[in-house]
Amino acid sequence: MKILKLLNKKYFSIILIILFVQITQAEEKPVDIWNIDEKTKADNEILIIQTDNYDGEADQENISNLYKNSIIKKNKSIEFSENLNSNEITIIGLYDPEDNGLDVDMWSNSDGDQLKNIFTKLKKIDLSDDASEIMKISILTNAYPPKKNISEKEFLRFKSDWLIKNSDLDLIEDYIVSNQIFDLHPRLTKYLVDQYLSKGEIEKACDIFQKNSKPLNDNYLFKFNIYCLIKSGKKEEAQLNFDLKKEMGFEDEYFENKINYLLGFDLKANEAISEKNLLDFHLAHMVNPSFIFEPKEKTDKLIWKYLSSHNLLVSFEEIKDTDIEKILLLEKATHKKNYPEEDLFEIYKRFQFNINQLLTAEQSYISLPKIEARALIYQKVLLESEMISRLKYLKILKELFKDENIDKAFDTKLKKFLSEINPTEIPDNMTSFYYTNIKLNEDDESFQKKMKFNNDVLHQSKLIGYFNGDYTKSKIEKDINNFLKKIKKNKKYSFSKKDQIFLESLKFDGIEISDKYDDLYKIDSSEIPTDIQVMINNNEKGAALLRIAEVIGQDKMERIDEDTIYFIISTLNQLNIDILRNKILLKVLPLKV
Repeated sequence: MKILKLLNKKYFSIILIILFVQITQAEEKPVDIWNIDEKTKADNEILIIQTDNYDGEADQENISNLYKNSIIKKNKSIEFSENLNSNEITIIGLYDPEDNGLDVDMWSNSDGDQLKNIFTKLKKIDLSDDASEIMKISILTNAYPPKKNISEKEFLRFKSDWLIKNSDLDLIEDYIVSNQIFDLHPRLTKYLVDQYLSKGEIEKACDIFQKNSKPLNDNYLFKFNIYCLIKSGKKEEAQLNFDLKKEMGFEDEYFENKINYLLGFDLKANEAISEKNLLDFHLAHMVNPSFIFEPKEKTDKLIWKYLSSHNLLVSFEEIKDTDIEKILLLEKATHKKNYPEEDLFEIYKRFQFNINQLLTAEQSYISLPKIEARALIYQKVLLESEMISRLKYLKILKELFKDENIDKAFDTKLKKFLSEINPTEIPDNMTSFYYTNIKLNEDDESFQKKMKFNNDVLHQSKLIGYFNGDYTKSKIEKDINNFLKKIKKNKKYSFSKKDQIFLESLKFDGIEISDKYDDLYKIDSSEIPTDIQVMINNNEKGAALLRIAEVIGQDKMERIDEDTIYFIISTLNQLNIDILRNKILLKVLPLKV
């Protein structure tokens, strides 16, 4: 280490000389800051130097000026200025705007205060898959950020907050790597590597750093990278980077102690265990072959997850029914999904009850301590063979968990019990309990919905294949007019809201429908909420998509009422977001069987 420090001082001297020469050369060729062309050229040269893997011999004209010389496209990802306080416009995203009928100006006319309000509301909603898909498209499409009443940093933070809440690790990794923003928004990168580490997937966590091409200024990410270098056998590189960081003032005695042990400088590491962050906790585990840790109620959820993934949680086989405090802790951990339900209920089976208590469980549990009461009723459920009686005790047990605010500790297990019961045999006084607590398996064959056409109904006919690209313009115009001609003769046919949605979408696409059929239906645009109509008038495509996601909320598109579907489609029509509109129409229009 001491030799390296001497070498580092030598390296610093060389680096300082090189920087001094470059600065001197730059001073010999001053740039006129008032000459816009000269300044732009200088800025572009700096950008090219800072961009990794850029071919310096390539013609300058190959650099795309699509985003005002602020980015360079490489492998369909977008490079950007790291300085969010600069005047350069940054574009950070994943999807090409054209992929969903959007454009790079989709946020340009939006008011930041309004966006903040929408993001705040969305944060409180557990969005359905349909709403999440719209959110994903809106915030991850490559576009200029909004300019009014919101900074780029704030806008990026909202994106990161949603990605963290959505918790799609593959999507987060793609977003970070494609845009090379490991250090720009370190909270998101920390979340990603911590999630992998907590699941015992350290290789995945370390692989993230191999995909980074920029310096890491965030101390936590820097430390994580140092550990990964050591783990991959690159000890010299890790040591050099760590020494350089220390020369710049970095101090972390706990981390340095663990790293020195892993580097082989210390024969014995300090066995102190830090819960400050997951990496510190992991290092304590790595340097101590006899590592033991008993979590407490306030122990961070990530550490609970880590302990479970690494088989470090005390086994239920070692817990006695007299360890009340420990069982209480495990109940709370199970409620928070940090401890397996199956193991908790195995512990319940260890409690010893006499025959009389089991036979009179419905009365006996009332006089028992709370944990013993839950154990008694659970054992009674296992012993009960009669369906109605079992349902009764399952309901009592669920209430016992609810009384202690740990009801999620009896969630998966309850669903499993209920799935074994035939719903047609459930008595009326138990149907509410049953359907509230069982999750229907929609992937089951009996619940699968397949598309089927009904050519007697306009919006369910084969004509909806137009939105899947099955019709040419001339073909759909001919067939739709023929269909309307047939309907006009049918006095019994009644136009539905979905018929109106279908025809309005065709008209917005430029499909010519004869005026003589106008009296068959009436389209009323007044149903669109006022704030969304204002967004339409201002061409605020991004903000409108956020509002649509908010409106859908926890619902599935197929279950939303026709009036709401109407204004959603009408909004997308007026904003010319046809590709996304078509996907929604193919979900809500066809007959499902």
